[in-house]
Amino acid sequence: MKTMSRREEQILIAIWNLKESAYLLAIRKHLSNTLNAQWSVGAIHKPLMKLEKRGLVESFLGESTAKRGGRSKKIYQVTKLGLEALKDIKKEHELLWSNFPEVKKA
Repeated sequence: MKTMSRREEQILIAIWNLKESAYLLAIRKHLSNTLNAQWSVGAIHKPLMKLEKRGLVESFLGESTAKRGGRSKKIYQVTKLGLEALKDIKKEHELLWSNFPEVKKA
């Protein structure tokens, strides 16, 4: 597996968690809330385009809505290749953390 940045990894995980609700602003809100840090649209858009170019995510247009002035949302989903990358990342993290001593709360 080609390596990916931590930001790309976080975005990929967010898309996996959001399922059919994974559009740009929902991804931003999910990451901001989950990681308790503000994410800009630009901080998501560029890595998202890289993930799509590499075949780890794909996009399609959702239904148009009156609320959005008849425009459609661009929905992202994790591809089979993206899911395999997530599994590999998880396995690597588990290996790297396996010998980390337990941290006891004071």
